[in-house]
Amino acid sequence: MEMSKRTCCFTGHRDVKKSEYEKLATAICSMIDTLHTEGFTEYICGGALGFDTVAAVTVINLKKLYPDIRLIIAKPCPEQASRWAEPDRVLYQRILDRADEVVTVSPVYTRSCMLERNRYMVDRSEMLIAYVKRAEGGSAYTLRYAEKKGLDILNLADWF
Repeated sequence: MEMSKRTCCFTGHRDVKKSEYEKLATAICSMIDTLHTEGFTEYICGGALGFDTVAAVTVINLKKLYPDIRLIIAKPCPEQASRWAEPDRVLYQRILDRADEVVTVSPVYTRSCMLERNRYMVDRSEMLIAYVKRAEGGSAYTLRYAEKKGLDILNLADWF
């Protein structure tokens, strides 16, 4: 990671209620406003449904205000969205098309590719914005991994 670039990643649950999307987007926007003044310009998102989608769309929208910020999508594998409903796949493709970079962590689906993707994001970041309400699952693992790695962490679940 170049010293001039500060990087933040996102993790959160897939089962975010639609009614929470706007509150989460507003909170993420506020955080990015603050982080931008601190030199954060790179944002890594895992591209999953729910919180990842809210985070990615928010970063894309903020690129109008902050043209120097970059969205990096870290896909766990090429077929990440293959079983999603059609509207979710369409939105996912729009996000990929508007991302500044798309990294595919594993060339094929494996049982561990999601965890590998989560470690990839944390290992390249110094800040984590999370939405983790439960102590189990991939997002909780990523939060604990980020804690072990010494990242600054903001869990938006503490706000709602």
